[in-house]
Amino acid sequence: MEILQVKQIHKIYGEKENKVYALRDVSFSVEQGEFIAIVGTSGSGKSTLLNLIGGLDVPTRGQIIIRGHDIASLKRKELTIFRRRNIGFVFQNYSLMPVLNVYDNVALPVTFDRGKHVDHDYIRELLKELGLWEKRKRYPSELSGGQQQRVALARALANKPALILADEPTGNLDSGTTVEVMGLLKESSRKYNQTILMVTHNEALAQACDRIIRIEDGKLYRSGKVPAAETAAASAGKDGDCL
Repeated sequence: MEILQVKQIHKIYGEKENKVYALRDVSFSVEQGEFIAIVGTSGSGKSTLLNLIGGLDVPTRGQIIIRGHDIASLKRKELTIFRRRNIGFVFQNYSLMPVLNVYDNVALPVTFDRGKHVDHDYIRELLKELGLWEKRKRYPSELSGGQQQRVALARALANKPALILADEPTGNLDSGTTVEVMGLLKESSRKYNQTILMVTHNEALAQACDRIIRIEDGKLYRSGKVPAAETAAASAGKDGDCL
């Protein structure tokens, strides 16, 4: 079942001689449960694409349809509610609230959604699965980078979203923690049938995903599934490499 459709997306910044074409006629679709890497060099447009899919920016032309909803057609309040209930974000810098403990950081998206009941049993299960239950009363400053990224992943899952968007989620982590976080993302995709789009410039990480979408100069120039043997090899790691 298709959960995401990106249709002829263009994104232009500036006007006249100052125009910058960040994305040009990008189209693809994503099935529920896929774990997809969006790969490209710095400035290729991959993070812009992720921001558009997440409703953090608006395309100049084209459509982004999530679960049958064209998100660009939603009013601001409707988009905020839709995004909160359907999209989870995992950022490179974790973006945790420093004044909240681990448990409250994870529960925050549900707490903000007044129309939703906080499923404390589910949050407890998430924290236990991610090895964070014993640290639920700790604050972000008391955690390692890997632990903070696990909290960010738990927070992204807390609302049981249809789609998780991860922007360089291992960019600030050492190689050992990178393997751990990638394993958690893959496990989340399998266990909770989560659809994950991960922006990365790391080819080894991309090979651990189900499919790679390559962006260069704002254009999609290749999209294809990763052979199962390569995915398994990348996930297992080799000679201490990150993946």
